[in-house]
Amino acid sequence: MRFASIAVLVLAGLTLPMIAQSPASSRQTPPTAPQAGESNTQSGTAVEPTRDTNGVYTITRNSRIVILDMVVTDARGKVVTDLKKDDFHVTEADEPQTILNFEPTGTHSLSSQLDIDSTAALDKVAPGAPVNIVLLDEFNTRFEDMAFARYSLKKFLERQPGKLSTPTMLVAVSLQNFTVLHDYTQSKDDLITALNHHLAAYPWQTHQYAWIGERYTTAFLTLRRVALATAGHPGHKNMIWIGRGFPNLSMGDFPLDTANRIDTAVQDCVNTLRDARITLYTIDPAGVQIDPAAYGAGAAFSDPFGGNYQFARLATATGGRALYGRNDVDMEIGTAIRDGAAFYSLTYRPTNDSRDLKKFRRINVTVDRPGLTVTTREGYYLQYGPERLTPANPSKRLMADLLLADASTMVYDGVPLSVERVPESPDRFNIHIEAKGLAWTYATATEPRRAEVILMASTFDKKNKELQRDAKIIRANATGDVLPTGRLERALDIHYRMPHDSKAVRVRFVIRVAATGHIGTADIDLTKPLPSTTTSVSPTGEAAR
Repeated sequence: MRFASIAVLVLAGLTLPMIAQSPASSRQTPPTAPQAGESNTQSGTAVEPTRDTNGVYTITRNSRIVILDMVVTDARGKVVTDLKKDDFHVTEADEPQTILNFEPTGTHSLSSQLDIDSTAALDKVAPGAPVNIVLLDEFNTRFEDMAFARYSLKKFLERQPGKLSTPTMLVAVSLQNFTVLHDYTQSKDDLITALNHHLAAYPWQTHQYAWIGERYTTAFLTLRRVALATAGHPGHKNMIWIGRGFPNLSMGDFPLDTANRIDTAVQDCVNTLRDARITLYTIDPAGVQIDPAAYGAGAAFSDPFGGNYQFARLATATGGRALYGRNDVDMEIGTAIRDGAAFYSLTYRPTNDSRDLKKFRRINVTVDRPGLTVTTREGYYLQYGPERLTPANPSKRLMADLLLADASTMVYDGVPLSVERVPESPDRFNIHIEAKGLAWTYATATEPRRAEVILMASTFDKKNKELQRDAKIIRANATGDVLPTGRLERALDIHYRMPHDSKAVRVRFVIRVAATGHIGTADIDLTKPLPSTTTSVSPTGEAAR
């Protein structure tokens, strides 16, 4: 690609060359319908009126669509799966809502003929399938309790059939590491093997008050990291957090502004989880007998989080549950997984079009059949759009999102992309971003339509140590033959050269789309032989073989 100007910004060890006014290497693709579940709450936006050849002006307006995933249980706690659309009634802010679409339980259950063994396979053959994400919290949980949690998870898995009905990912998190023990799989044995081979470090920070800030930060970043990584899969995601969650901390001991910042972080987490269609279940492995000296005096009574309610609120706010106070942790894991496989889904368009960002829109769902309980998310706040990168002062959150995606081995599927090495020049790569992952601005009197992405590339050695990192902001202008407004489906091809490093065995590419905030990643194993066929990309973006 050719660029008009380049400015370089260095911040916190991250080099961000800003590339302005770059002509797009793009190619047009047929329009595609938006996938169901792309956004759990789509914000309404009005656009500038357009004028046709007859002088008629048209104003297009997009309105919010709310997607709800719900679990219905009877008085004994058993799930109810035979309800119909007419059995449900929804109110938002006490105003009745009209249900537009309804899906009964099992609508997107995976076919028994399919076998999912990776994120790529899931997104390709079963994009609407529900999944489980099991996360082991090793930074807020005492070592003996985590050992019991792993024993309970293994006990639960051993009771399951060899092929699980729901693709499941296993993740372990400490203050130092975020480790994907196994990508999505339906193999029970593979999950057990991954669990057996994982050696958890002793969480000595749980005994140190000085580490509370880091533990809070890690919890928030972990939730956000998983949500951003899985945002490209429109199916429902059941996230099962096994551990204590946030450390015990009484908000009454801190200034009001500190408590407000934590509340804001909690709400941001809820919105991010909501947009990724994640329901959070928290499972406390400490059981009935809790040592007050270990988790705080408040934990010995009714609150499993030592008097701090925020983490439990995250679960209930997303439509999940906080499970604690029982020694049969394996059964609690089973309850969370059962709920994730027995949910109803519905959509509605809110009757209240208020744009007040501070107003909480409380949702209430009821059914006609007596004695049943509907569990779904409590409501939502409207939120600002994705943060844009200001080169002079990029936000800490945006930088954290990029760096966490860069350092992780987790597949981010928010932006569909593929990467190929150029056989004639092994340090060169062709990066293809699919049209459905991009968003193009409208043209103005002085600016053409544009797509803006951040490209980050990093190399790693055989010990997974990062060797070098490079990042670019790419602004690609659409060609003059496109309409100034309206839907534009056009892919983007980027030609990139990574400086050679003989120690590098892997290169990871991270793409963030500015207009949506979605992130996609691709990893290239540099030790594999280069393909025998040659792929080239023309200046107009057309691929030739």
